[in-house]
Amino acid sequence: MRLSLVPDAAAAVTADALVSGLWEAETPQSLLPRSLAEIDRSTGGAISAAWRNGELKGRRKEIVVFHRTSGGSRILLVGLGPRAAHDAERVRRAAAEAIRALAGRGVTTAAYDARSFVTGRVDLSTAVRSIVDGAVLGSYGFTKFKSKVPDAPVPSAVIAVGPKPPKAVAAAFAEEEALVGVVTWTRDIANLPSNEATPARLADIARELGKSHELKVTVLDEKRLEELGCGGLLAVGSGSSHPPRLIVLEYPGQGASAPTIAVVGKGITFDSGGISIKPAAQMSHMKFDKSGAVAVLGILRAARVLRVRPRVIGVMACAENLPSGTAYRPGDVVRTYSGTTIEVLNTDAEGRVALSDALAYAAKNYSPSAMIDLATLTGAETVALGDTIAGLVTNDDGLADRLRRASAATGEAIWRMPLTDYHRELVRAADFGDVRNSIELPLAGMLTAAAFLETFVADRPWAHLDIAGPAYTTVATRKYQPAYLNAGAVAFGVRLLSRFLLDYVPPGRTRRR
Repeated sequence: MRLSLVPDAAAAVTADALVSGLWEAETPQSLLPRSLAEIDRSTGGAISAAWRNGELKGRRKEIVVFHRTSGGSRILLVGLGPRAAHDAERVRRAAAEAIRALAGRGVTTAAYDARSFVTGRVDLSTAVRSIVDGAVLGSYGFTKFKSKVPDAPVPSAVIAVGPKPPKAVAAAFAEEEALVGVVTWTRDIANLPSNEATPARLADIARELGKSHELKVTVLDEKRLEELGCGGLLAVGSGSSHPPRLIVLEYPGQGASAPTIAVVGKGITFDSGGISIKPAAQMSHMKFDKSGAVAVLGILRAARVLRVRPRVIGVMACAENLPSGTAYRPGDVVRTYSGTTIEVLNTDAEGRVALSDALAYAAKNYSPSAMIDLATLTGAETVALGDTIAGLVTNDDGLADRLRRASAATGEAIWRMPLTDYHRELVRAADFGDVRNSIELPLAGMLTAAAFLETFVADRPWAHLDIAGPAYTTVATRKYQPAYLNAGAVAFGVRLLSRFLLDYVPPGRTRRR
């Protein structure tokens, strides 16, 4: 989608459709908002008549289209719900709902009235950011393998902010437009099927990104992994004809004193479960088990595009988990990069085994101020939090607070979960190794997985994001999701951690204004 920002009143913009937000009536006798008076006249009073008759209520997800009496263009009113409950996420969702409603209706340009989404809780810059998110992400679809693309989205949108907007508005627009461009690029990679996205192919994509965005890229192949003693990642990939890769990307940051943040991603390009094979139903979704590592690609690209202050290290643990005569087995003991041994009790708990080497590698070689991993790690996360919220487990309260603020700003929801010695002891109770990758009790699966990962972070400030639920949507779950999420991979974590990096300052320092 092509986007532009114009310092004009929305009613003065030439477009096939004008999109305006509308709050729910506070009382049955509430008057039509004055902001709609001019466009109401252009419809011959149809809007005010619908409002008086109760055919137009402004409720959430309500979409009503009116036609102007001359010119043939349309007015699309999108319900925002109660004014008191309005926030940036509601703008984001409404903007996407509008753009989806216009798809396939012959609309080539949509104009958003940004000021119709502004309240005391949502200023103009915030409204613009959310409209950018909703319009671009709401119009996204993965069509690479489609012979015919149905219902083409609206190709361009204009955001009208009115005359003399604050200077911050243009900066917010430029930053958000750049960021959502990275998100759609990331979605395209995360949606690739496993035959198109092997560990080696992800390494090639990382190299291409490095060349185009001046990032240092190091790829450790199976021979180098063997030399380094990365037995965890090698074990997970041992059953596949596509050998594993540990991929490292480095963004230098702004200034010699920039803090170092390591972002580590699980990149299982297909997860059959290995010898502990999964049921056949919905196994096709396991092409999305690489979502954490692909998000790392997006985060590093965003770091360069947005010129964030911290130095950012991205580490991708990539492997394909398949059963074969060479696959690792339940009962195996593998030695990891850190020297810690893992007793493998379930080959379908492979993500944590692969991440053991990636986390230890990042901690030892880069001494980061903070480490954050993203992984579609456990089904238990979806049982606990559903498919719209990521589970957050961390050993650092300050890191948790920073991530919560980034979550509130971006709408990528997280929820902090506890990590106690009980969970750690369950992981350490291995009979034949230092830790075990699965436990005999069918409980606390998200938290014991996090306790396992904590073993490999070398006491660094660390946060684990289990994104098993929000990493992708299905045809079944899509109807319950925000309209800016497409069916398939959604690149969860890219906007969240990009905002985290944009706002990051070392503990004890004041954020730059």
